[in-house]
Amino acid sequence: MKTLNELVLQQESTWLMVQEWVTKATNNVEILPANKQDASKVLHQLQVTTKSFLGVVSYYTGGILVEHGWLRFLGSGSDRLPRSLTSWNGFDSTGKSPRMQSSILIADDAVGGFYAMNGSAFEGKPGEIYYLAPDTLEWESLDMQYSDFLKWAFLGDVRKYYESFQWDNWVEDVSRLDGDKGILIYPFLWAEGKASANRTRAIVPIEELWNVNMVNRENLGIQ
Repeated sequence: MKTLNELVLQQESTWLMVQEWVTKATNNVEILPANKQDASKVLHQLQVTTKSFLGVVSYYTGGILVEHGWLRFLGSGSDRLPRSLTSWNGFDSTGKSPRMQSSILIADDAVGGFYAMNGSAFEGKPGEIYYLAPDTLEWESLDMQYSDFLKWAFLGDVRKYYESFQWDNWVEDVSRLDGDKGILIYPFLWAEGKASANRTRAIVPIEELWNVNMVNRENLGIQ
């Protein structure tokens, strides 16, 4: 296992690139401050360097909120986003098994969509990002690596990507949402029926949204 000194590189070109993307962002982006002790622990547990984009997000941020918190990138945790990459995936010292075998959950959205970076859980390339879409309950490849996904979140058309899930006052609702919460839409987005804007919404723990997705996938026979 590498030491923290081996993981934190003096050359900060990757972090500077992320900061440049934030400056140029066409979407609403908020970098949450990192607690140095927590960030050091998370980076050490992940065993990635700050040359990687995953490494700089985990070490230099407490997380990143995009589009008023609709999309949440996990970092080392903060008051606004009280989950870290390691705690959410079960890689901390509590003895939990990883939430996903051979992949790591790196981001999620307010309505229960989850993003994973492939290790070997999916057939695609290592490092490729997959999205568990709440309207299909299938893991879909984005054909992007983590760095591409991060850049797209800052500069891409995120609102168009999510427009079928959103409602008139979603910005106000999501802005008040804690980072460990999500919005359960019922009937579920994968079920036929009314437009999502006309379905019932309730604030629930993000853990509940994850569990509901897993149970529904099993009940529907989705592998």
